[in-house]
Amino acid sequence: MTMYINSNVSIYKVGFYIKLLTVLAGSFVVGAFPVNAAPQPQSVVEDSLSSSSSMEQVTSVSQLSDVKPTDWAFQALQSLVERYGCIVGYPDKTFRGNRALTRFEFAAGLNACLDKIQELIAAATADFVKKEDLEVVKKLQEEFAAELASLRGRVDALDVRTATLEKQQFSTTTKLSGEVIFSLASAYGAYPGPRRNAAPFNTSRTGLGPFADTTPGRDAEVVFNNRVRLKLLTSFSGKDLLITGLQAYNFGGGAGSLASRLGSLSGTLGYGDGVFGTASNVRLAYEPQFGTTNPSTLGDAPGANNSVGLYKLLYIFPVASKLTAFVGTAAEVDDAFPAIVPFYGDAQEGISRFGQMNPILRISGGTSGIGLASAAGLIWNVSDEIDFRALYGSVNANLPNNLGFPGTPLGAGLFGGSYVAAAQLTIKPSPAFDIALNYAHSYHQINILGLGETAVAVGAIPNVAPTTPVKLDSLGLTAAYRITPKVSLTGFFFYSFVNAASRIDAGTDILSYMGGIHFKDVLSTGSTAGILFGQPPARVNTSGIASQLPTRENAKPYHLEAYYKYRVTDNISITPGLFVIFNPEGFSGNPTVFVPVIRTTFTF
Repeated sequence: MTMYINSNVSIYKVGFYIKLLTVLAGSFVVGAFPVNAAPQPQSVVEDSLSSSSSMEQVTSVSQLSDVKPTDWAFQALQSLVERYGCIVGYPDKTFRGNRALTRFEFAAGLNACLDKIQELIAAATADFVKKEDLEVVKKLQEEFAAELASLRGRVDALDVRTATLEKQQFSTTTKLSGEVIFSLASAYGAYPGPRRNAAPFNTSRTGLGPFADTTPGRDAEVVFNNRVRLKLLTSFSGKDLLITGLQAYNFGGGAGSLASRLGSLSGTLGYGDGVFGTASNVRLAYEPQFGTTNPSTLGDAPGANNSVGLYKLLYIFPVASKLTAFVGTAAEVDDAFPAIVPFYGDAQEGISRFGQMNPILRISGGTSGIGLASAAGLIWNVSDEIDFRALYGSVNANLPNNLGFPGTPLGAGLFGGSYVAAAQLTIKPSPAFDIALNYAHSYHQINILGLGETAVAVGAIPNVAPTTPVKLDSLGLTAAYRITPKVSLTGFFFYSFVNAASRIDAGTDILSYMGGIHFKDVLSTGSTAGILFGQPPARVNTSGIASQLPTRENAKPYHLEAYYKYRVTDNISITPGLFVIFNPEGFSGNPTVFVPVIRTTFTF
C-alpha cells in the first residue's frame, strides 16, 4: 500500500483503499491529499497548496524533514517504510506543518504498512517479510490499538454512507445546470396615438382588421422580471446528448388587447403587434416571443406566470465520424445553427432581441423561447474550416387536427401546417474570421413572419386578410472578425421574399442588417462590452395588391445599443445597458424609444 502525506489538506490515502481518504479528511488537522484533489479552504489548513504541487515516492521517513525521528515508534516505522516503501511526501522532502505527527496520523502511516505487509503475505511472498518486522508490527499495533480501531470504525461508517449515497444519487448519466435572470427594465417614448405618420397599424394595409389598435400608449413603469431555467444534460453512450430544459418566468404579453397592452414593455408603449402585443422593435433579449400565450393553440405558454414548463427537449447523436443528427419536440433553431454574432447569449451578452442573432434564425417562431418548434436535422463537420447544417421544423407537430383560424392558427401535424426548412454553411477562412451563409424556406398558415422583432411580422403582407397563408424565401449572411483576441467586429444581413401562398397576387420584401464591435476582458477578466447599430426587420418593397395603396410606413426603424457585462464571479454577472429605437415600427412621427436595462444572471 501507499500513503500520501500533505499537511495542507486533511486527507490520507492508504493504498487503493480510497474510502479511507474521505474518513481521514474530516478527522485530522494535518494530513494528506490525493494528487487530483482540490485544495481545501485555507481555514482548514496552515498553508495554501499550489496547484502545481506534486507528490513523489520516497523510501525513508527521515526524508520527511519536519517529522522528528526521536522516539522508538518513529524509528520502527522508519524501518518498515525503508523496507516496504509505503509513505509518499513532497519532492522538497518536507512533510509541511512543521510539527510532529499526531498519534492518529502516525496510526494511518502504520496502517499503510500493515496493509502492505498483508498484501505480500497474501501474494505468497511471505519469505520477503522478515520475522523481526512482524514482531515490530505487533508491538506497534498494541501501542496504537485505539487509534487503529478508530480508523477502521470510520471506514465502516463510510461504507454505510457510501451505500446511502449510491442509492440516493440523482443520476449516473445526467448533469444538472441552471440559470437565473433578475431584470430591471423600463421603456420611454410611447406611441402618441393615431396622428399623421405615427400609426403603427393600418387596418386596410396590414390586414389586422379588428385587431388593429390605435389607442395611445404610455411610458412603462420600472419592471422587475425573472426567468429561471434548469437544464438536464444526459448522455447514454458518452457521445450522445439528451437535453431536457425546464423554465419559469413572469414576463407578460399575450393574445387579446388587454393582455398585450398591460403585459409587456412593447404593449404598454403601444408598439406591439395587434394580436400578442409582443412582436415589436422594443423587445428584451430574454423575453419569450409570445409572452404568456402558446400561438399553436392560443392556450397558456409553458413556463408562463412562473409555472414550470418544458421549453427544450432535444436529442443529439452521432451517425458517422463527421456526421451528427438531432431530433426534438421542443427546440430552437439556434440549438443547431451557430449564431456567430458575439452579442449572442440572452443571459450574458446583448440585452435586446434584435442584437442577438440574424433574424433568419427566428423565422416561423424558430427562437420562441418556449420550445415551440419540433425539429430534426443533420450536422456535417466537413473539416475544421467548413461546417454544414440543415433542419426541418414544424411549430404544430403535436396537434392531430387542423381547425384553422382561430382554433389552430399555425396548423396541425408534422407536415400539415406551418413549417421551416433551413440550412447554414459556416466557413472559417482563418482562425480569426467566421462567416455563416443561411437559406430558409418556410410556410406560414396565417399572415405572419414569426420573427418577434417588429410589429410588421403580424400582417406581414399589406392589404390582405390576416388568415392568408404566406410563404417565405429568406437569405442571411453573418460574419465575425476578431481584430485581436479581445476585440471583434461583427454584423449580419437579412432579406426575405414574402408572398401569399394562396392564389392572391400579393407580396412584400423584408430587410434587416446590423453591425457592431465587441470587447472582452473590459476593466476586469471575463467582463465584456458591446456596441451595435442596425435596422430591425422592415418592409422595403410590395407587389400585387399589396402595393395598390401606398404603404403607411414613411421611415426605417434604427436600433442603437450599448451594454457592459461585469463578471462578479464565475457564476454571477451584472449587465447594465441601454438600447434606443429611432422611428419605432417605421414611422417618423413616433417618438424615439429608450429602454434602460439592468440584468443580473446567476449560473450553476
